[in-house]
Amino acid sequence: MYMDYSKLWKRLIEKNMTKTDLMEETGLSSRIIAKLSKNETVTTETILKICTCLNCDVSDIMECKEE
Repeated sequence: MYMDYSKLWKRLIEKNMTKTDLMEETGLSSRIIAKLSKNETVTTETILKICTCLNCDVSDIMECKEE
C-alpha cells in the first residue's frame, strides 16, 4: 500500500495554484514537494500545513491505494 497524492494536485488546479504557490504559502521545501509528486512518505506536520493552507481535510488531498 502507498499514499496517493493525486487529489492534492487536482485541488491545486481547482484553486488555481501551482506547486510553487503551495511552497511559498506553507514554507515547504522543493524536496518535500518532490516527495509528494512521487507519492513518497511525508510527515504529518507536512500534511497539516497543506490542509491548513488549502482549508481542507486529509482525505481531500490523499488516499491509501494498493500497489
